Amino acid sequence: MSQFFYVHEVNPQARLISQTVNILQNGGVIVYPTDSGYALGCMMGDKNAMTRIARIRQLGENHEYSLMCRDLSELSNYARVDNQAFRVLKNNTPGAYTFIFKATKDVPRRLQNEKKRTIGIRVPDNVIALALLEALGEPLMSTSLILPGNDFTESDPEQIRDELEHQVDAILHGGYLGEKPTTVIDMSEGEMTILREGTGDIAPFV
Repeated sequence: MSQFFYVHEVNPQARLISQTVNILQNGGVIVYPTDSGYALGCMMGDKNAMTRIARIRQLGENHEYSLMCRDLSELSNYARVDNQAFRVLKNNTPGAYTFIFKATKDVPRRLQNEKKRTIGIRVPDNVIALALLEALGEPLMSTSLILPGNDFTESDPEQIRDELEHQVDAILHGGYLGEKPTTVIDMSEGEMTILREGTGDIAPFV
């Protein structure tokens, strides 16, 4: 049975955030709110937790995961980013974007695109997610919570509880979020290629 935390959407309770961090550090899988719906997360070095996430979503080995970061200070540790790309990101984060970069050696191989050796990077515009990442002190391995057979990211935490309370360790209730897919931009080859147009404005990248 998972923990179910009602987290304040403007002033997240430090106690609940701390409990969630403890769950993650002890091998847990969580459901938490982002600016693009709810997501599944675990520590990026935790292979067993990642396997559980893949099982929940019925993902194949080639699924591309993202690293959810609190800000750009962590970026150079995990992604190869030139100065031009960094300036663009600085002007457009936090926000509803997923940026694809070549991964550094600090990113576990199982998180990278097998052929391209890339990784998705996100800085979410969600108070709860940012508070969690700040308390954690490192990026969170993350993937959108899209249940098998569905096309859209889950947005109702009560429904998520009904579906997953026996499969995850904590669910953070951060309100009903609606369907808000990220805009995905591939910057791994030095150019900016829009792979998916979502909520994030594409104007700065065209």
